[in-house]
Amino acid sequence: MLKKFSASPVIIAIVLALALLLWLLSGDNYSAKKQAPAEQQVPEQQLPLVETRWSEAEPYQLTQVAQGQILPWRSVSITSQQAGTVAGVIAEQGDRVAKGDKLLRLSDEGRSALLAQAKANLTLRQDELASARALSKSQFLSATDLTRLQSELAKAEAEFESARLALQQIEPTAPFNGVVDRRFVEVGDGVQVGTDLLSLVQIDKLKVTAQIPQQHVKALAEGQHVTLSLLDGRELSGTLSFISFAADTATRSFYIEVTVANPQLLRVAGGSTTVEVQLAPVPAHLISPALLSLDNTGKLGVSVVNEQNQVVFYPVDILSATNKGARVSGLPQRARIITQGAGFVKTGDSVRVEPQAAGAKP
Repeated sequence: MLKKFSASPVIIAIVLALALLLWLLSGDNYSAKKQAPAEQQVPEQQLPLVETRWSEAEPYQLTQVAQGQILPWRSVSITSQQAGTVAGVIAEQGDRVAKGDKLLRLSDEGRSALLAQAKANLTLRQDELASARALSKSQFLSATDLTRLQSELAKAEAEFESARLALQQIEPTAPFNGVVDRRFVEVGDGVQVGTDLLSLVQIDKLKVTAQIPQQHVKALAEGQHVTLSLLDGRELSGTLSFISFAADTATRSFYIEVTVANPQLLRVAGGSTTVEVQLAPVPAHLISPALLSLDNTGKLGVSVVNEQNQVVFYPVDILSATNKGARVSGLPQRARIITQGAGFVKTGDSVRVEPQAAGAKP
């Protein structure tokens, strides 16, 4: 005979509650395994609001500025190569002379006589050698005597050349086309070998020298156009003609030369000038300096909004700054720059963009 199982209502309620709890827990676990949690969406009205404007990059002519020195294309100090007295002045200060023109004349000091004597001696030695060679063919002259006469002729030739050169040097000539810039002697002055007589300069073409910092020399290239601004307000044009291959060890700067045409013979050589080398144009945006900011690493840049309405920070370089604004490089060709609210957002933030004002540049 079977015994009937009986339980109190309290026990039955506890069992049912435990079963329900287990079912609910198993259901949550199953849902967590089968479904990813829904991504929390920030309501559109809660996104930061920023104001922007479109900016289009335009070619900007870069320049490298340095202080330079204007020099004659060529300059030389004519010195005396013979001792004597200034007998006459042929070219005065300010006179234009051509290469080979005589500039002044020193006293003869017997040099003409020495040249005549050397020439006569040379003629004698030439005749003696000619006769000796004729005799040597008939074996009436020894080889030793013939060699001695050849040596005497060579000595006579050297003495003649020395006398000729000494006479020529008492009338110094211009080594190139130029202008007599200074004369340091007067008629009657005694001079020694090495005494400065006058200075000659070529200024129909000028040479400008300057030093460029090592970090900027990579942007330079021979043939680039150069503008020279003089202290009196005048401007000259030139061409970058030389860039040194090694920096100065003291200043770490590179030496450059600029060639400048000066057909009017302007009196500017020896003065200083501001050198502006025209570099290759680069795309640049004109913005207000107030839009510049620093990122967490200290880089200077500008915040823009991309096509996904997210904030992007672009590091930039300031190319120039005037009362019209700052020209910067480093932004895309066309950029939507944040003009209001950039301080309240960071890179990667999604934002709402204030509609452009009427008449604003698209």
